Amino acid sequence: MKKAQIALYSAGILLMVSACSCSKETTKGQEQVTSAPKMYVPEFSADSAFNNIARQVSFGPRIANSEAHEACGAWLASELKRHGADSVFVQKTNLDGFGPMTNIIGRYGKNKENRVLLLAHWDSRPTADEEADVALHSRPIDGANDGASGVGVLLELARLIGQKAPEIGVDILFVDAEDAGNEGDEDSWARGAQYFAENMPYGVNEPLPRYGVLLDMVGGYNAKFHRELFSESYSKPVVDKIWSLAKNIGLSSRFPDQVGGAINDDHLPLIRAGIPVIDIIESRNEQTGGFNPTWHTLQDNIQNIDSETLGAVGRLITQLIYTEKI
Repeated sequence: MKKAQIALYSAGILLMVSACSCSKETTKGQEQVTSAPKMYVPEFSADSAFNNIARQVSFGPRIANSEAHEACGAWLASELKRHGADSVFVQKTNLDGFGPMTNIIGRYGKNKENRVLLLAHWDSRPTADEEADVALHSRPIDGANDGASGVGVLLELARLIGQKAPEIGVDILFVDAEDAGNEGDEDSWARGAQYFAENMPYGVNEPLPRYGVLLDMVGGYNAKFHRELFSESYSKPVVDKIWSLAKNIGLSSRFPDQVGGAINDDHLPLIRAGIPVIDIIESRNEQTGGFNPTWHTLQDNIQNIDSETLGAVGRLITQLIYTEKI
């Protein structure tokens, strides 16, 4: 079941994760303290991210073979271009059981060897299968939080990068076909990410991104983000980096230093492809369980998006990108 908090992942993941390392200069055993100039970090606009979500929702449910899906995909590609991406690459294919699938990749500073990957899924759930009323299960949902929230944050970050680039390169990826899976079939989820992992637009001699960050369900009221278990297990240096940064900038209440459940999401195909990706996703820890109460219901709409949550997540990722060194 997609995004179920499960103890084990039956498919298994075998890989080596490159560690994020840092060093201290020492002189005869004593630490040498040097002062570094303060790095420029732009101000993330939660209102802009909110408006990006509202625009996605205005198209209607983003499900395959719909006008809303086609129109929203075209808009996302145009926004990345408008915000100054060096290149925008659109992957299109037809997936059995899904239909036309579109991944959208915007590359900023694409010639920089030191780069990171930021991603979110832009499709929405075609069924409201968590509604208490079974008669409502066949209705598609707006997916304001589950899908559009991560995209909204990344579009605002794209705007900031377009105004002033960070020292590193950034690839922004919007994956499709994440949320149309079936319970009991783990491979039916995250199919856009699976396709991207098998068809990555990097040259033979081009290094992969050093690491990646997936944003999923980052707009719920009073949301907290635990250390997702697969991320902790296979991309721990990245988790440590980001949760430490959250603490340093005063976001510990939003990012508690606790491990949550294991979630089948878009980061897993990329981990298997050799990129240590982590999942920032609202999920309670294993003691309380579950997701935001709007998850896979008709209440996953713009009225249930919290700008404060968007601002916290956006501020953290902005700080991360603009303080990374080449």
